[in-house]
Amino acid sequence: MLYEKAPAKINLTLDVLHKRQDGFHEVEMIMTTVDLADRVWLRPTNDGNITIKVSERYVPNDRKNLAYQAADLLRRLYGVRQGVELTLNKKIPVAAGLAGGSSDAAATLRGLNRLWDLRLSVDELADIGAKIGSDVSFCVYGGTALAKGRGEKIEHLPAPPNCWVILAKPAISVSTADIYRNLDIASIKHPDTKGMLHALHAGDYNKMCDSLGNVLEPVTMSLHPQVVVLKEKMQQFGADAVLMSGSGPTVFGFVRQEARVSRIYNGLKGFCTEVHAVRMTGERFLLD
Repeated sequence: MLYEKAPAKINLTLDVLHKRQDGFHEVEMIMTTVDLADRVWLRPTNDGNITIKVSERYVPNDRKNLAYQAADLLRRLYGVRQGVELTLNKKIPVAAGLAGGSSDAAATLRGLNRLWDLRLSVDELADIGAKIGSDVSFCVYGGTALAKGRGEKIEHLPAPPNCWVILAKPAISVSTADIYRNLDIASIKHPDTKGMLHALHAGDYNKMCDSLGNVLEPVTMSLHPQVVVLKEKMQQFGADAVLMSGSGPTVFGFVRQEARVSRIYNGLKGFCTEVHAVRMTGERFLLD
């Protein structure tokens, strides 16, 4: 048996450029991993089946699960006859805009590459991940990156400046499809992607805070007022900069002064149960 870490991601920027002919949206987003992570345990079996055990009852344990899809796709592509039992120890909030499902799928790809001795490169695994979901390619690599296309075109970036990240998820779930369906591309105020790229290359914390932006945030806020309240509270409690991640509803705040972390964390606990104080990891996965 072996295990893989599956870290959450946050969006430093998220821009939608246009709707593509294939029905997907052309995106441009800068993402980075944080040290809130699921654990994916992989045990080989001889029955030829893929089975999933999940610690969180809201997470599917069948073909709807992206980790199952990753294992099934990899097995079919390379003619593997061995089965696998996947155990997902969930720590990342579900349907939260933090790519928990995508990261589990990416960890499954990395783990099965070792378990089944496929000897695939990380780039090959990322290409396979793109067939499963938009964020899976990024999650295969981890670290910090600019993602384009549907999210599968990855350009690696320097790790962000050091700071604390406070994550807070209200007690709601958000459908990404619903958010995109309600997005009016013609009225988008595009984020400062170039500014964020400059901030990361320069290691400029203040510039990073100033360049945060997510075109999906106004859409989610219009449908879910709880997100507005959470963002306002995080700002009031003293976060340096605040943004919603992905399609939401998780809101994150950057904090440089460690003395503020507990105050913000404890203050938010009065408004939602799922609050985490973490660091950005910023480092890519390296295959053995």
